[in-house]
Amino acid sequence: MYSNKLTGIVCLTALLIVSLSSCGGRTARRQVDGDTLALRHTSLLTIVEHDGYTTVDIRNPWKEGRLLHSYVLVPRTKELPADLPEGTLIRTPLQRAAVFTTVHCSLLTTLGHGENIVAVGDLKYIKIPYIQERVRNGLVADCGSGLNPVVEKIIDTKPEAILLSPFENSGGYGKVEEIDIPIVECAEYMENSPLARAEWMKFYGLLFGAYEQTEQLFAQVDSSYQALKAEAAAAGQGRSVLIDRIVGSVWYVPGGRSTIGQMVSDAGGQYAWADDDHSGSLSLPFETVLERSGNADVWMYRYSAFDHEQTYGELLAQHRGYDQLRPYREHNVYCCNVEQSLFYEESPFRPDLLLSDFIQILHPDIPNKRPLRYYKKLKD
Repeated sequence: MYSNKLTGIVCLTALLIVSLSSCGGRTARRQVDGDTLALRHTSLLTIVEHDGYTTVDIRNPWKEGRLLHSYVLVPRTKELPADLPEGTLIRTPLQRAAVFTTVHCSLLTTLGHGENIVAVGDLKYIKIPYIQERVRNGLVADCGSGLNPVVEKIIDTKPEAILLSPFENSGGYGKVEEIDIPIVECAEYMENSPLARAEWMKFYGLLFGAYEQTEQLFAQVDSSYQALKAEAAAAGQGRSVLIDRIVGSVWYVPGGRSTIGQMVSDAGGQYAWADDDHSGSLSLPFETVLERSGNADVWMYRYSAFDHEQTYGELLAQHRGYDQLRPYREHNVYCCNVEQSLFYEESPFRPDLLLSDFIQILHPDIPNKRPLRYYKKLKD
């Protein structure tokens, strides 16, 4: 993690600038002495190739004009160049990594780099047979909770980096920050479009020596997504939709600029919070959701159950107010059991697969219908 001091001066040739620093507090930096990689969709990543190293800047999604983190990637086959810019140094390709999210375990496994995962957090949420088997065989360490991992287990596996998701106002990463292992902050979930989020696979490709592979994969995803979006546009306006459900006493509604909010728009659906400018979720009381979206045509939500599929009766037992929702009364409810599908493992980096589900649900009369991959109509 880089320090909290002013670390550089503008050089006379104006080749480079350095900025105010602190994790999440630096002003955005612009490199002018290298080749900036063309990224089509992401709003948070800037990747610049230099002679002997690559810099990666992640803009802070919660603080406008600030950086969340800067990385300096240097091939392990080369000597460290002199006068490297400020940032967390990572030797690439990574050979040993601790990965605390199921989605990144899934991506690395898809890219053929599952064997580079030596430690995981929150194992119970990682539904990837390859990883589960390697944990059972002692090849991957289970470090416990991702929010409070067993640091000693991380150290024992000798990872060269730790991949985890940052959160707003989290207060840092506790003891994990003290063990002098680079932290890769996986903030792609804060992007404002599904393709922007998926494009982060190129950053992870750089880290693990699979950049060309991720370029090809993303090109495939982008092309597929755009074709589906055009199909939805040709179908005209789709149904109005209510997303997700009550958790505790709060309904977490996807913001209008969130990846899910954008996906509803790309699928041609009508969404009550389409004009909202949040890229995360809104914490709302049931009454507000009922007022704004209680008359939606269809309701789509996710739930977690290992041994059964939900019914309307079970759903109503969780919150008696659900029967005030029009899609509940008219039995137009679609649910995704995240334990029996690969929703979290696949959809962040394959948003085209999820968009297909959205289109089938929001355009029930569309020709050439495809089978649903993640969602199912709720049982009576």
